[in-house]
Amino acid sequence: MLRIAVPNKGALSEAASEILKESGYRQRSGAKELALVDIDNGVEFFYLRPRDIALYVADGTLDVGITGRDLLQDSGAKADEVRNLGFGRSKFHFAGPAGKYTDLAELEGKRIATSYVGVVEKFLAARGINATVVHLDGAVETSIQLGVADVIADVVETGSTLRAAGLATFGEVILESEAVLITREGADHGDDYEVFLRRLEGVLVARSYVMMDYDIRADQVAAATALTPGLESPTVSPLHREGWVAVRAMVPRKGAQRLMDELYGIGARAILTTDIHACRL
Repeated sequence: MLRIAVPNKGALSEAASEILKESGYRQRSGAKELALVDIDNGVEFFYLRPRDIALYVADGTLDVGITGRDLLQDSGAKADEVRNLGFGRSKFHFAGPAGKYTDLAELEGKRIATSYVGVVEKFLAARGINATVVHLDGAVETSIQLGVADVIADVVETGSTLRAAGLATFGEVILESEAVLITREGADHGDDYEVFLRRLEGVLVARSYVMMDYDIRADQVAAATALTPGLESPTVSPLHREGWVAVRAMVPRKGAQRLMDELYGIGARAILTTDIHACRL
């Protein structure tokens, strides 16, 4: 039975459970459930602190895990990132008092407060910057005001929290993170693992595409299908109306509205898009 670690709380928890549900797996009904066995699908889920997941997977206690790239790299655990999952995206930046810092070279000799010591130390070492990294579990924005640090390194989304604290980002991005699927280096988990990967992949592809249907004159099929080639080839079916056909193809969700405009411009009508909930390619 495949043993899978899932974030028990935080920004990744709900989205991780949602993608597993869409992949056909049972999920817990309440936050107090720490484990769940899905006998029909041959998997067992364990709901753990996101920061601990890479460690459990790396030492073989669990087979697979969903966590953040930032947490994986910060842990130093010997686990492989199998693939990105498309949610929980964030960027890590250095930040200091607005207008005081502009270049990474100014970090030399400074105290940097962060919850991600491993990530920051690796970044600094790669650039030959000698600074003191101060570990804090949270609320690093106040560390400068309290005299604990000169600079912070933290997740930045909108930047509103930093601005409220009188801080501004500077220098290059430390790390771009998102939710990732991880497993132990060199591990072979058998058929259940391969099925699990195919199901996740099917959901991720489905989220990236929509099904597009439209009617068009037969003499415009070549131009229309050039715009909507599909994955293998579009489906083209004759309509009762003479000289017209119906076309169906998977198209990227991003840009679908522009594509509908282009199809309309060459004479397509009854253009529809529908969501795809899962697929196998």
